[in-house]
Parts: sequence; C-alpha cells; structure tokens
Amino acid sequence: MERLPLDSSQVEQGLAKLVLTIIELLRQLMERQAMRRVESDSLTDEQIEELGLTLMRLEEKMEELKLIFGLEHEDLNIELGPLGKLL
Repeated sequence: MERLPLDSSQVEQGLAKLVLTIIELLRQLMERQAMRRVESDSLTDEQIEELGLTLMRLEEKMEELKLIFGLEHEDLNIELGPLGKLL
C-alpha cells in the first residue's frame, strides 16, 4: 500500500496524487453510468449532448491538473496490496 511521503517538499504532490486518483475513479464510474443510461434510451438527445460535454470538460480538467502536479495517468493507479491496482 502506498503512503504519503513525509518529506514536506513532496507532500503536495502526494496529496494531489491521492485526490486526483479518487476523482479519476469517480469520473470513470460516472462515465460507465452515463453509457448505461444512453444505451437504455432513458435520456433525451439534449441530455446526451450535455452529458457528453460535461464528461469531456471533466477529462480536460483532469489532464490540466495532472500537468500542474507533474503526474501521468499511470501515477493515479495506486497499489491496493492484495487487491491489486485501483484503476
């Protein structure tokens, strides 16, 4: 299991990694739920369009934040010990 570094100069990046990992997990879950709703025809065309734009904006913001904190997508896939990788 990964731990936050005790070195004060790395705490910000470690915390950013943890927070962005949680956000990425939630983003992926939201995307899967959205796809289920689209496939079940329970959304109007306008709702589908808005949902697509929202998910695109969220992905763009995630990319921006990863750049700011010097993180790659692989950095967000934290090790959960015997459970394996998170993402």
